Amino acid sequence: MIEPARFTGSNFAYQHLPFDRFLDDMADLGRERLELWGIAPHLYVPELSDAEARAIRRRAGSRGLTVACLTPEQVMYPVNLASPDTALRARSVAMFRRAAELCAELGAELLLLTPGRGFEDEPVPAAWRRSADAIGEIAAYAETLGVTCVLEALQRVESNLVNDARTLATMIGEIGAPNLAAVLDTVAMAVAGDSVDDYFDALGDRVRHVHLIDGRPAGHLAWGDGELPLAAYLEALDRRGYAGLMTFELFGDGTYAMAPRPAVERCLDAVRAS
Repeated sequence: MIEPARFTGSNFAYQHLPFDRFLDDMADLGRERLELWGIAPHLYVPELSDAEARAIRRRAGSRGLTVACLTPEQVMYPVNLASPDTALRARSVAMFRRAAELCAELGAELLLLTPGRGFEDEPVPAAWRRSADAIGEIAAYAETLGVTCVLEALQRVESNLVNDARTLATMIGEIGAPNLAAVLDTVAMAVAGDSVDDYFDALGDRVRHVHLIDGRPAGHLAWGDGELPLAAYLEALDRRGYAGLMTFELFGDGTYAMAPRPAVERCLDAVRAS
């Protein structure tokens, strides 16, 4: 049985509401830990100061909430750790190094990374090398701050480098950083044709974080809006001994952002009923 406290509150879908509204809703819904999406206007990583991060930590703490994970926006923004553009790649690495510093200020133990992508018409090994080198540099810096990095596989439309459990395990193993672990995202997993067992067979206890969302199989939907097997996922995670946190990463078609709380409530209700 997976305890309700292991499901975080997150500001995915709250981008059109004040940050304090998000914090109030999460406290009211009984959440204890938070995964924070690093976007404007809530906490845009390139512009957030140490003092502002500490203020966010206090605002969360006043409601009985603590920050577990920081997830900077890195798919839609001009951030790409595997970019063949040297300046863009350097700015991307610098952004994540800054995010690691903000994790320390927020009290977050996890920093979520994605692998980036190379050009579609270049050899994959070249982009793979750039990604691995960049992630290794970020992880080494994060380690000095006591922060663990967790790397997430992406759908093929999002990355041409790491799309499944096996390739994620290869990348993490090649980098070899002691503070680099894995994210299991149920949508990316389903799109790739992987299972929970495939992730744990490939990665074992390196699975440190889970994005638990519905899809068809894509879509990042609230549970009940897609077709993925929630009960089977929860059973498998429990059977494989997963003891970490889980986040509902709600994007959908943008309509969740108009009224995010009901979508979060439906996810929590679906978990309780599973």
